[in-house]
Amino acid sequence: MFGVHYMQTISDSTLDAGIHLEPGIWATVPSTTAPHEPPTVVRMASIPHGTAVLAQGRAGTIAGPPIIKDVDIIPFFGRDPSTKGSFADAKQSFSELDMSVKKKFRQPSDPATVPGITQAMVKNPNLVLSKAIAGQEIVNTIVLHVNATNAKLEGVGTANTFFLVENASANHVEATFWIETVKKPHKPGHFLQLQYTQTVMLDFNGLRWPHVSVATLRKKATTPAAREVEAPSFRGAKAGSELELD
Repeated sequence: MFGVHYMQTISDSTLDAGIHLEPGIWATVPSTTAPHEPPTVVRMASIPHGTAVLAQGRAGTIAGPPIIKDVDIIPFFGRDPSTKGSFADAKQSFSELDMSVKKKFRQPSDPATVPGITQAMVKNPNLVLSKAIAGQEIVNTIVLHVNATNAKLEGVGTANTFFLVENASANHVEATFWIETVKKPHKPGHFLQLQYTQTVMLDFNGLRWPHVSVATLRKKATTPAAREVEAPSFRGAKAGSELELD
């Protein structure tokens, strides 16, 4: 097995405070005969508030741009997402989804304090990713799709502290990462770009709540001392961070 370690940090752009820390490892796993499995990729992540994730899946290549599907943050009962209502119905039950109304339980209460947040983005967070690559010529995309669920004993899943199991258990994680080769506009050459969408299902209060994170990152010039990334697509977030909606 071969891999690379990473450190993900996320800060709130309005409070200038850290809200997420995640050391982890991406690893490649060769094909195996016991069990009989093709080559896979594994993401191992530890979130110090009390959750660990072991997600496994496949890697592939697309000759062109990624296929980015819609995603929503509407909660539902049990494990069956078919019980979801429409976004319009959800706004009646969860008025925080209506960005035209100030709400004390939304941070920030006034969406105008975070430039770039729109109602369409709340309805479909993956719209942020689609807008980030609009007009780009992406010639090749490597796709990493991983999944972790506690629904079946498949050898991968999540682990939570006793408190989280009882109050806000993360029992299902699904994520797609796209490593894109983008043609430079008006000049020869290409640059690398990373996009991802991740949905963590949080179980609490009798409902399953989709917690969606998206980001577009571009590799900056590499020096022997450090490697850095920047987030050019979402101006309301600090460089190298995500947009999180829940």
